Amino acid sequence: METDVDDISPAACPTVGDVPMLGLGTWKNDDAEQCVESVRTALEMGYRHVDTAQAYDNEAAVGEGIERADVDREDVYLATKIWISNLERDAVRETARESLERLGVDAVDLLYVHWPARTYDPEETLLAFDDLYEAGLIEGVGVSNFLPAQLEEAVEICDAPIVANQVELHPLLPQAEIRETCKRNDVAVVAYSPLARGAVFDQPEIQAVAEKHGVSEAQVSLAWLRENGVVAIPKATGDDHLQDNWASLALDLEADDRERIDSIDERSRQVDPEFGPWN
Repeated sequence: METDVDDISPAACPTVGDVPMLGLGTWKNDDAEQCVESVRTALEMGYRHVDTAQAYDNEAAVGEGIERADVDREDVYLATKIWISNLERDAVRETARESLERLGVDAVDLLYVHWPARTYDPEETLLAFDDLYEAGLIEGVGVSNFLPAQLEEAVEICDAPIVANQVELHPLLPQAEIRETCKRNDVAVVAYSPLARGAVFDQPEIQAVAEKHGVSEAQVSLAWLRENGVVAIPKATGDDHLQDNWASLALDLEADDRERIDSIDERSRQVDPEFGPWN
């Protein structure tokens, strides 16, 4: 049954803490005007969470999209990430301010360590994040691609609240141990590549649930994440994909649907750089 996205208000999107559970990812959305328009369109559709990064080379376009949208800045949960070459203490502080300037904002809601790699040093890097938090330039600290032990170390070191761990997560990579560690430490789990770059569309179990409810496979996967307490930030540029993802908020899975999805035994990691901590 097709859902009219106009009937789904921003208030219909649940949160984990302050983090809206469905957001807009902008990885590889590097055509400036397209990025501006996708951010503006998403916000005016109802999205209130936008995720970017220094490495995406689109912070300025994301900021312009927020500025163009008929939505107050204070209503937008905005996150960006510090790249692995900028994680020394002074570089974190300097490049974070450059990110704020590109975004055209005084502060971001969440600033992530993009990967625990290259210039990442737990003590020095997280001290810099504490500095930014104390200066009022960030509302919370995020980590991304952290394994359970790395997350627990960061929680121990960082004085500022660690709000989220952003990892690749979808029905083909459910990340049970990371989810459990985050839950134990009161840290939100944020899923990037939540549709496994389209690989979930080919799963018979997800196709069957989608057919049963008359919805897309994307909606099924996003609903599965939400019902597992996971924030999802799928990338979308065109109106159709933005609307389809937003419509997932109206889908309630039944117990047998969740069991069917959980029974998928295929495992697939889409993002696997050589510096990934699991390598």
